[in-house]
Amino acid sequence: MKAKYSSAFIEQARVKAYSRGERTVHAVAEDLNVSYHTLKNWMKKKPAGQVGALAQHERRPQDWRAEEQLLALQETHGLSEEALHAWCREKGLFAHHLAEWKAAFCLQGKGVATGAGPELRGLKEEVEQLKRALQRKDRALAEAAALLVLQKKFRALWEDEVR
Repeated sequence: MKAKYSSAFIEQARVKAYSRGERTVHAVAEDLNVSYHTLKNWMKKKPAGQVGALAQHERRPQDWRAEEQLLALQETHGLSEEALHAWCREKGLFAHHLAEWKAAFCLQGKGVATGAGPELRGLKEEVEQLKRALQRKDRALAEAAALLVLQKKFRALWEDEVR
């Protein structure tokens, strides 16, 4: 039995397919829980130019670049909750996306401002200790290999003298 889809759903599916960015049509079809071939047929019936301006604006939150995220945070700063939600609906986002972006920017700022001094210094010292230990073990291994080669040569010479 064929599934019936509303025209609004089909239109939204086309918009998502045409504004998919780096994603494949297979991935979009899987997200929508629609057959790949069904989605391709819908796309053939209405080419990208006919879908409308909505396709250009609708993107996933993961597709926003850092500069765009910062600009969005600046635009929404100080908005009332109602105005914020209206702005988010217009851009195809949720308020929690903005909160996540803000937290990410704040964490990046703290790392740069403090320079992570003690942690970074401790990690550098640990790396140096590991490098010294590796060099020491490499030298010990080379010495053991040399001793084995000399031992084999000694045995070979001893066997020749005994005969």
